Amino acid sequence: MPKRLIALLLVALTGLMGAAGSASAAPGIVGGAPADQPYPFAVSLHTSSGALFCGGSLITPTWVVTAAHCLSAKDPAKVGLRVGSNDAGQGGETPQAAEFVLHPHFNTATQTGDLGLIRLSAPVKATPLALGSTADPGAAVRVIGWGQTCATPNCGPVSTSLQQLDTHLVEGAKCTSAFDGTSELCTESPGGSGSCYGDSGGPELMRDGDRWTLVGVVSRAGSSSPTCGTAPSIATSMVAYQPWIAEKTG
Repeated sequence: MPKRLIALLLVALTGLMGAAGSASAAPGIVGGAPADQPYPFAVSLHTSSGALFCGGSLITPTWVVTAAHCLSAKDPAKVGLRVGSNDAGQGGETPQAAEFVLHPHFNTATQTGDLGLIRLSAPVKATPLALGSTADPGAAVRVIGWGQTCATPNCGPVSTSLQQLDTHLVEGAKCTSAFDGTSELCTESPGGSGSCYGDSGGPELMRDGDRWTLVGVVSRAGSSSPTCGTAPSIATSMVAYQPWIAEKTG
């Protein structure tokens, strides 16, 4: 998630990507392009009033993975989900959330351990996304999301149409904002492009033959700048957390 609000700002904004069109909305992908294909595993998270505030990925018919800060202090009964539609406002499936599971090491101050799971009340028909097995510096990745497409806080509404950006992983030393090299990925922001407010929790994808795999979950900015795309961004590594995810989702 190239360009996330600084960790502390994310907390203040009620989760990396606040409600769409509000002060807490996090900018979506800046410098990206409209999605060029269906992403059946893509999930948009909405407030009870319908405002988009985060993204997620379907990893089994009954489980969605997202960022912990998107779920922290929220009631599952008051969060809406849309699965399998590139349009955050229509289409796809709209399952009910039954339970939120936050990683026990999630730190609200530093935003490390930023991983959360959503258990659905019933299985959906959409095709889940497999977790990736490797994610090394230099690897090509694609970030997708519905966040703002302008780079500064509250500069515009989140996008209703899914956006995508092709970039690559870089050495962790380029991410200076409380980066944990054992469980996080540092993602380049090419030419000032990258994830932004509203993209939190969304997928960072890697190609494996003819399919996409999930290697990261958009978390936050990799620097203290509130402007998206000014530095690499930080994603939670799905490779590092595979054992925990398997334990919780069965």
